[in-house]
Amino acid sequence: MLVPVLMLSATRQNLWRLTFIRILVLAAQAGSVGVAWLFNVLPLPWLQLSITLGCSAILCALTALRLRMPWLVSEQEYAVQLALDLIIHSALLYYSGGSTNPFVSYYLVPLAIAAVTLPWRYSLILSGIALALYTWLLAQVYPLENYPISRENMQVYGMWLSFVLAAGVITFFAARMAEELRRQEQLRAERREEGLRDEQLLAVATQAAGAAHELGTPLATMSVLLKEMRQDHSDPGLQEDLAVLQEQVGQCKHTLQHLVRAAEANRRMAVEYQTASRWLDESLNRWHLMRPEVSYRFQQLGQGSVPMLAPPPDLTQALLNLLNNAADACAENLQVALDWDHSEIVISIRDHGSGVPSAVAEQIGKPFFTTKGKGFGLGLFLSKASVTRAGGSVRLYRHEQGGTLTELRLPRDKRGEQA
Repeated sequence: MLVPVLMLSATRQNLWRLTFIRILVLAAQAGSVGVAWLFNVLPLPWLQLSITLGCSAILCALTALRLRMPWLVSEQEYAVQLALDLIIHSALLYYSGGSTNPFVSYYLVPLAIAAVTLPWRYSLILSGIALALYTWLLAQVYPLENYPISRENMQVYGMWLSFVLAAGVITFFAARMAEELRRQEQLRAERREEGLRDEQLLAVATQAAGAAHELGTPLATMSVLLKEMRQDHSDPGLQEDLAVLQEQVGQCKHTLQHLVRAAEANRRMAVEYQTASRWLDESLNRWHLMRPEVSYRFQQLGQGSVPMLAPPPDLTQALLNLLNNAADACAENLQVALDWDHSEIVISIRDHGSGVPSAVAEQIGKPFFTTKGKGFGLGLFLSKASVTRAGGSVRLYRHEQGGTLTELRLPRDKRGEQA
């Protein structure tokens, strides 16, 4: 598991880009030298230039092999790679005109890359190396024969080609680095948000565990008292109300017992696959026992075999919370639909309430934010957290025909469908 993590490090990615740029520049340099030699455009020391280009090719090959190894790419190593580029470039300049070569401006490319990707001290050191090499070229001149063509024309064409090459390389590298920085900033923001959400979930879970433990005794007392009241009173209307209360208390006790069993199943990492339609049907039946006053219609829209999934207990609770939110908005004629494609399962819940304003929709799902006078602002927050842990997402939309459309999207589990 170590290699994939290292492959994603910023310094390693920058070294890959530098190697790619180095290969492109090497190809351009080798092509230029080859054309000059083939057509005898310039009288240059071809052997020395060929050896220098060969050293550059060897450096590219060794760097590519090194990047396939799992060792960490440090900033020092990356700075050394840039320094080697400066040295090789200086050798090429020395054998092709020295400081008068228009490609001397290419010194700025490694320095620009260093300024973007490395701490300032490395950039300062590399700038000093480039300045020293440039000064050396001014003092040391390799003797060349007279140019067979106009020196001024060669200078102009060389400056143009040098500008094109430097501008292309800097633009490519700067654009990719800016994209990488934006991606890393987005990842950091997502991790900060996940960390904050996990802290909030931990606080809520701690309070919920204590509350669940404390609720067992009063629920047992209420169940006993309701049973005695049903025995002591014969009024049919009261008997009906007491039966409903006893059923609700039983449902609360069942929920607490389910929490205990779910925790035990999670501890044993038990996985039970079932069809999405079966899971949704069981969840709807359980929910309707808690909300008998709600009327709803269920549709299965997907074609072909029903996808399989292994829903964790908190995912079922998340679905119940979403159904309760829709029922609180409007308890009549809820529309629940199950659909799927090759990559995901979609559960849609539409109510016919007043809808969710756009400004409020942005706040829904944050802890302790609620549009209900009696709510705690935790239901949708916990639902979103549970669905996110399952790899899915929850979205609320204002339906064009009125009401709110809630979409729960879950990834298809290919392992369960192959089992």
